[in-house]
Amino acid sequence: MTADDIMNSEDFKKCKAFHGHVCPGLSIGFKAARTALDHLRASRAEDEEVVAVVETDACSADAVQVLTGCTFGKGNFIYKDHGKMVLTLFSRNTGSGVRVSLRTNAFRPDKEHMGLIRKVIDGNIADEERQRFNEIHLERARQILETPAEELFHITAVEIEPPPRARIEPSEPCAICGEPTMPSKMETSGGQRVCRDCL
Repeated sequence: MTADDIMNSEDFKKCKAFHGHVCPGLSIGFKAARTALDHLRASRAEDEEVVAVVETDACSADAVQVLTGCTFGKGNFIYKDHGKMVLTLFSRNTGSGVRVSLRTNAFRPDKEHMGLIRKVIDGNIADEERQRFNEIHLERARQILETPAEELFHITAVEIEPPPRARIEPSEPCAICGEPTMPSKMETSGGQRVCRDCL
C-alpha cells in the first residue's frame, strides 16, 4: 500500500483531523496502532474491550486513540511518562497483548530536518525555511507509512494484568474549594475531604 493510499483512507483522515496535521509522529502512531490491532485481530474499541498503554505523550498518541478507540474518558487509554515510542495493546476479550516499540534508528531526522525542527520550536524560522521544513516533514511521514511494520518496530506478544475497568462514582464537593471531585481522588487533610489541588 502506498503512502497516498493510506493518507486517502478514512482511518488516516480521521487521525489527521483529530491531530490537526500530518507529521512523522502521527504516521508512527498510525502504523503502530494498525500493527497492534492486526496482531490481536481486534477492531476499534466501542467500550473497554481493548486497552492501550502508551509511553509517550507525543504526536503518535493521537493516532493510537483514534484508531483503537481507547481514550482517557473511557478509562482504557493509559499513559506512562517514559518518553518512548511504545504502544502496548491488550484485548480483554481474548486475554492477548502485544507490545509495539520503535526500533533504534528506524526514524531519526537528518541534520537538515533537525535544524529546521529546532527553528520551528524556537519560533525563529523564515518563510522559505518553513516551506522546506513542511516538505521534509511530509516526506518523512510518507516514508514511515510505506515502511513495513517489521522494519519500524519490534513486535512482541505480551501477557499483562488487565487494568481495572473505569470507575464511575458520584462526585463530592471539596471541603475547601467546593468543586465536585471524585471521592477516590480526594485526600483527607485536617479532618476534611479535599481535592488534590487544595492540599
